[in-house]
Amino acid sequence: MPDPASAAVDRAILLVNLGSPDSPDVVDVRRYLDQFLMDGRVLDLPWPVRRLLVSIILRTRPKRSAEAYASIWTDQGSPLKVHARALAEALDARVEAPVRWAMRYASPSIEDVLLDMAAEGIRYVEFVALYPHWAMSTSETSIVEAERIIRKHKLAMTLAPMAPFYDEAGYIEVLANAAREHLHEDDHLLFSYHSVPERHIWKTDPTGNHCLKAENCCQADNPAAHSRCYRHQAFVTSELVAAALGLPRDRWSVSFQSRIGRTKWIEPYTDKTLEAMPGQGIRRLAVMCPAFVADNLETLEEIGMEGREIFEAAGGTRYTLIPCLNARPDWVEFLARALETGQAGRAGSPSSALAVDAAATG
Repeated sequence: MPDPASAAVDRAILLVNLGSPDSPDVVDVRRYLDQFLMDGRVLDLPWPVRRLLVSIILRTRPKRSAEAYASIWTDQGSPLKVHARALAEALDARVEAPVRWAMRYASPSIEDVLLDMAAEGIRYVEFVALYPHWAMSTSETSIVEAERIIRKHKLAMTLAPMAPFYDEAGYIEVLANAAREHLHEDDHLLFSYHSVPERHIWKTDPTGNHCLKAENCCQADNPAAHSRCYRHQAFVTSELVAAALGLPRDRWSVSFQSRIGRTKWIEPYTDKTLEAMPGQGIRRLAVMCPAFVADNLETLEEIGMEGREIFEAAGGTRYTLIPCLNARPDWVEFLARALETGQAGRAGSPSSALAVDAAATG
């Protein structure tokens, strides 16, 4: 791997997040959902089955999703893209290498941005998938897509993916700082993470015999399995942030949001948790979503709006949504230092992980 310090002009940083439709119009939302759901690392079914299922979903889902996007859309566009641009600009001002940003789905695409970088003479790309925790439907699919594009276009380019940073001290400090700014003394803190199907957990277990094989698998010592276990990493982040905040164990909880379909997703579910909390004596609540570094449809609409309605309807009296990191100065500083100390390049290729069956990649 080339030394980026010896070829600074050939080096650039690419920040990648999930994606957003180009507008809240139904046609753009349908196009976005089709690309997203047809990813074999998101909906990991054989291609013909996936195509049929997605076609059925696209009959009704785009209209509902378009209404949800419209409720959070800004004058500058999609919140996720607005925050992505702001983060790239802030990081660009902090580091020597040029900083670009892209989306795994919709625009600006990873392909378009990598081709532009190649045309500029960039040969070494520090690739930052903006997901603190490893998952086949986020980090893995982003890296795999970038690798595919480099092979497809035969680009003379080295990709150096940044390792998951769910337990990095600097990242934990930034999360704790963000929480302190919004957490009242008597609030219960809920860490709500995007959920994934349970089969994603065991599919990405490189040992093949640890994840979800026992009730306490996330606590049992197994570094190999935990290096790719989204569930374990979510629990670790929560424990570290709670410790940094000095919260006793009865003042914080973990849940998982956004499950769809009938398959089993990792639990406990956020909506059920919010509904039950007031009956358990928790009526003042703050919620943060550490799986996301930028506010988006899930944080703003699902957790900020729907979650509030569920909690208050069940008897909750105070509900605080803690914003994501977005372009906070301390978050920008964490990324800059991580890149300066060589954390990019430590993630490795996901090709060795048991991600999806060949038939599912389509």
